[in-house]
Amino acid sequence: MIVAFEHHEIASLPRNDGTRALWNICVCVQSNKVFQLARQLKKLIRLVLPAKMRNKKPHALDYSWYDTCQSNPISKESEMNTNTCMKNVMVMALAMSMVCSLTGVSAAADFQAGAAMRVITPDPLLPVSGGVGKPTPTTEALGDLTVRALVLARGETRVALVSVDNLGWPAVWGDKTRALVPGIPPENILIGATHTHSAPDAYCFPIDGKGNHGADLDYLNWVCERMADAINEAVESLRPAALRIAVGEAKGKIAYNYYAPQLYDPRCGVLQAVSVENGKAAGVIATLVNYAIHPEVLGSDLGILSPDLCGPLYDRIEAEAGGVALFFNGAQGGMVTADNRRPDDRDLQTWDECIRIGELLADEALRIIAEAPLQETPALHCAAREITLPVASPLMKMILAKSPMAGQMQGEEGLKTTLNVVTVGTAQM
Repeated sequence: MIVAFEHHEIASLPRNDGTRALWNICVCVQSNKVFQLARQLKKLIRLVLPAKMRNKKPHALDYSWYDTCQSNPISKESEMNTNTCMKNVMVMALAMSMVCSLTGVSAAADFQAGAAMRVITPDPLLPVSGGVGKPTPTTEALGDLTVRALVLARGETRVALVSVDNLGWPAVWGDKTRALVPGIPPENILIGATHTHSAPDAYCFPIDGKGNHGADLDYLNWVCERMADAINEAVESLRPAALRIAVGEAKGKIAYNYYAPQLYDPRCGVLQAVSVENGKAAGVIATLVNYAIHPEVLGSDLGILSPDLCGPLYDRIEAEAGGVALFFNGAQGGMVTADNRRPDDRDLQTWDECIRIGELLADEALRIIAEAPLQETPALHCAAREITLPVASPLMKMILAKSPMAGQMQGEEGLKTTLNVVTVGTAQM
């Protein structure tokens, strides 16, 4: 999954105003009785609003429903039906307003976040894959491979953002995980691979013309289970939260375009979930970093199994900020890779170079997010649509024809996949 992470500065309600939903509670109700109750509700809301706001309308709110209630009464029977409902709404609305006014965090309890991770380093070690062809046998591991999950929730909406240290993660495996997570709709579980070139083959790339491949299916099924465990733990750990979101330029020797060195996007998007306790921001739950780069400092030819630069990035963020760190790759094709060039233009393929780049990117991400304002009541929406992509590449056609997963991945007209749009606070993915 490639994440296009955008951050938008938008106008918002004043910090202590938790009444946006309350003012619009009767938008579609047209009854004299409801109108009278709504008028009382407005008075009650004003009692708990800060003094400076009592004579103001909240920003960008629509009062048209108020006039409609006056001019379009409905039947007595409907009035009776709405009367009891509206009284309950009034009680809940008043309680909500009082809580919002007193805590200083506007209904932050309505937004929740939880995070968890699992180690997926194979034991014994497995060959690693950097693309099509036979995986390379390994002799050592540098850093652990992991799966990491951040679950966001608001009202009845839950979304899981999951990263896995692998070259890629076909939907066949993702769907196995989704079937093991009862608390989130399958289409709301988004799984992205970090694209490290030093992890076991998940595509079952053909290694001959007979349909043989170098993937370990038992390992891949185990990873699916570990991923589900992480998501389920994140769901269980959901707690009141707020967000910090920012996008800025990641400075320093981190990435470059192999074919046109300066032609790449240096922006780094950061989303940080912070727990809320007693109305105040407390510890960091998770920090998600979105940046375009190939984690291939080590590559697949050295016989090393590794998360590459992502491992040191996780470690640095978790040591400095706490919580769980996640990495989601951006548009790195074309190709934007790690800047591990030496002065002689040869690549420096060492673990120390992974640490240098990973920690530098982590430090830049933390710098970018450091001054971001706290979003106390962020919106959360997730839309999904299954689409089919035509396959024109002869190589891709051969892989699909020979892969043991071909029947599950390919439709009659091409490759099936799911397109998601997630809006969370001022960010969109």
